[in-house]
Amino acid sequence: MANKTAKTKHKSLASDIASTIETKLSEAGEATKKMKKSIEKSADKLAKKLAKLMQKAEKKVAKPVKSSEKKLKKEASKAKKNAQKAEKNAKRTAKKAVALVSEAVDTATKSPAPKTTSRPARTQSTAAKPAAPKNTRPAPVKATNNAAEPAAATEENS
Repeated sequence: MANKTAKTKHKSLASDIASTIETKLSEAGEATKKMKKSIEKSADKLAKKLAKLMQKAEKKVAKPVKSSEKKLKKEASKAKKNAQKAEKNAKRTAKKAVALVSEAVDTATKSPAPKTTSRPARTQSTAAKPAAPKNTRPAPVKATNNAAEPAAATEENS
């Protein structure tokens, strides 16, 4: 037991346990000195175990408080970083907007140069073109007996 308060808790718990057991035992009958000694020893051991359990419970209660404080600190630092990023992004977009506006103003203030065509005007030729015959396609060939041709084609392919 590290500190005095833990020791006093332990002793008071042991005496409470022992007195409770002795009162129950006295209802049943007379207790001997050996029985009282063993009851005190058992009460002492039980008080130690209970004190350990109570300390664990206190530590568990204290841990969530610490972890929640850590979480709060982390969230605060994240919020701060996010605010800095947002500010930086806002500055960047403002710079881009200024650049676009200035570019648009520059293009608007410049007067567009008149387009000049360097191509000479077309002249129409007066030379006569030779007359082409009206029917330039050859006349289709009419086949009268096509039964022999497919058989010959399959023999060539194999």
